[in-house]
Amino acid sequence: MDKLTHFKNGKAVMVNVNDKEDTKRKAVAQAIVKVNLETFQRIMAGTVDKGDVLTVARIAGIMGAKQTSILIPMCHPIFISSAEIDFKLIPEKNEIIIISTVETFGKTGIEMEAITAVTISAITIYDMCKAIDKSIEVTSICLLEKTGGKSGDYKK
Repeated sequence: MDKLTHFKNGKAVMVNVNDKEDTKRKAVAQAIVKVNLETFQRIMAGTVDKGDVLTVARIAGIMGAKQTSILIPMCHPIFISSAEIDFKLIPEKNEIIIISTVETFGKTGIEMEAITAVTISAITIYDMCKAIDKSIEVTSICLLEKTGGKSGDYKK
């Protein structure tokens, strides 16, 4: 593993990316939201009192990706050329799998934006459903894959 450059003279710093090449970059991340049966059925039927849960969670996730550099210290503000949130509903487990795909063309990776997107989407589902389900769990937040950049490609 290459030496990390986030510390200079023992102090945390934002990495200087001036000399890095611009490349096409993409990151895909996942989170899983586990709810009870009633909550799952209400999300699918669109009968949660706060509104259309998945539409609001999709918008929140995209907004979260765009705000990543404000939320994460030392994270570079980068141009996001594409951000998508998709949901896979697993009725037998009362689970919602959230997948974000975020792309850029730039000097630094977009993994944090993809991870932030699924996290914000997941906690938006939590917020919209917490009045009817106190047992909601947000789990399995992870990077599934990334492409581009000096460190190369990764696939979980």
